[in-house]
Amino acid sequence: MTTVTRSFLALLALLCLRWSNAGDSDLATIAGKLVLPDDTPVNNTRIVLNDGEYTTYSKLDGSFSVYNVGPGVHLLDVYSHKHMFSQVKIQLLAGAMDDPKCIEYVFPGAPKTTTKHPLVLTAHAKYEYFEPRQGFSIMGIFKNPMLLMMIVSGGLMFLMPKMMENLEPEEQERMKKQMEMQQDPTKAFSKLWGDLTGAPEEPTTAQIKDKKRKGKKDH
Repeated sequence: MTTVTRSFLALLALLCLRWSNAGDSDLATIAGKLVLPDDTPVNNTRIVLNDGEYTTYSKLDGSFSVYNVGPGVHLLDVYSHKHMFSQVKIQLLAGAMDDPKCIEYVFPGAPKTTTKHPLVLTAHAKYEYFEPRQGFSIMGIFKNPMLLMMIVSGGLMFLMPKMMENLEPEEQERMKKQMEMQQDPTKAFSKLWGDLTGAPEEPTTAQIKDKKRKGKKDH
């Protein structure tokens, strides 16, 4: 192998090494830690960037790392089934990959706050999937709609005779007719038909008895 060939191969290897280092400089690592309000670490929890473009899991101490992240704006989410964590929007600039700018959102649409890198994400709340079973309550009985209807119906049955006593005889007769019509749908339909057609209303049983009594008195 000649000297020229060796020099060419050395130059080629040097260029490849530089290109490799240049490619690595355009990639960054997003690091952070998941903790509870009492500083207890949250392990084995999935962390994703950009809806699954990058994925990792937290370690036993709650720490996590997302490697080989390119420049741009990335959205970090914590997929926890037990606790609620903030969303974090991370901006990586090509000239400052070692200094990511992070903005934290407690939930989508919430006021934004800046946060430092490496991230320290504290759980805001714990998810409650089941409602605790309530014990027996005497007041809960009165919240039953069926019981309320029974109480109202009983009250009306008790007060109706009292109200009828204070009515005039004509009002009492009209109320009795309405109650009879409610009990006998045929009478209600006959009255409605008479109102629409102008036909005379059929006499009630009470009216027929009154006519018979008057006829006997006349004889």
